[in-house]
Amino acid sequence: MEQLPVFSVSEVSNLLKDVVEGAFSFVQVQGEVSGTKRASSGHIYFSLKDKDAVLNAICWRGADATTNQAIQDGMEIVAQGKLTTYAGRSNYQMIVQSAQIAGEGALLKMLEERKKKLAAEGLFDDARKKKIPFLPENIAVITSPTGAVIRDIMHRLKDRFPRPVYLWPVLVQGEGAAEQVAAAVQGFNKIPVDGLETKNGTIPRPDVIIVARGGGSLEDLLPFSEECVVRAVASSQIPIISAVGHETDTMLIDYASDLRAPTPTGAAEKAVPVRMEIKSALDGFGLRLNDSLLRLVKEKQLRLDVLTKGIPNLKEIIEMSVQKLDDRAERLQTAMKNILQRFSDRLLMASRLLDAASYEKTLEKGFALVTDARGHVVSNAAMARQQHSLNLGFVDGFVPVLVGGNRRAKPKITEKQASLFDEI
Repeated sequence: MEQLPVFSVSEVSNLLKDVVEGAFSFVQVQGEVSGTKRASSGHIYFSLKDKDAVLNAICWRGADATTNQAIQDGMEIVAQGKLTTYAGRSNYQMIVQSAQIAGEGALLKMLEERKKKLAAEGLFDDARKKKIPFLPENIAVITSPTGAVIRDIMHRLKDRFPRPVYLWPVLVQGEGAAEQVAAAVQGFNKIPVDGLETKNGTIPRPDVIIVARGGGSLEDLLPFSEECVVRAVASSQIPIISAVGHETDTMLIDYASDLRAPTPTGAAEKAVPVRMEIKSALDGFGLRLNDSLLRLVKEKQLRLDVLTKGIPNLKEIIEMSVQKLDDRAERLQTAMKNILQRFSDRLLMASRLLDAASYEKTLEKGFALVTDARGHVVSNAAMARQQHSLNLGFVDGFVPVLVGGNRRAKPKITEKQASLFDEI
């Protein structure tokens, strides 16, 4: 009996590894993803299964965005790669180099589940929607710098109502596209209200943002359904118009944006009005305003004519009033003259009475004014007998006299009496 060779465990493992890798250096395997684990190293560990078997799989760090999108629990995918063995566990596994979702139905299922999750967080609520300004001063566009999309938008804006446009160039499909779109939305929102100063001038804060991409397969449009994009759009303080794919394509960004446009050209149409239509409308308003004013003036004129017919002739009223005024003025002058004459007559009569009643007139009649030595008036005989001397005042002066025949006494004339003499 021939003796069989003896192999070590490692030798057997290496032989099996060579056989498996040689026979399955490149394979495509379809199955449902389960047990997904994303390690801190960036590698993804998962299993592919169907109703009868399970195949362990690993996707090394650095896989493209489509692969990362496809490897999610519950997704039916087609994985490309090779089979190998893992000696540490005595099993075989698949090294996945790329993967795609198997069929549009599976991809739509994934998007529907994500939509439900984000909707539950309120990211699609109408209350969050912001009004698109009627005529924005500045418009921001997030799209690829090459291709027909940006040209279509610029051309449409020029035709309708030219506005300054600021482009943030991004990838619109493939690895890193979703992250760039989200960063662009956040970047425009970080521009201050009064603008961002740069060495090339001031970049104003846009009044509206257009996120646009041309048509493509559902897989090509997946970046616009990524959570990072949806969350960035939902939290934007600047109104956003989404225009991704064709009219029949609906990505999750469309639910989070403030307004969805069927195409990039449609987004430009929703961003600005038609200048000529506005001009025509303003011209129409101007004509209507002029017509309304003319009608109003005519109506007021007609009403004024009706009212003036019942009013007396204004010229006659004024002339009559002037005549009355002249009459009153003449009568007033006559009355003033009469009043002044009567007042003058009364003043003259009073002056004559005052003059006739003066003491000078009395003295002229032969009467005398008797005062004592101090100038006090002596009005009776008893007062005169008590004095040694008196002063008799006549119309032309005072004469001193002695009382009782005492001629030696010399009457004293006071300063007041002297003044009185002077006045007389």
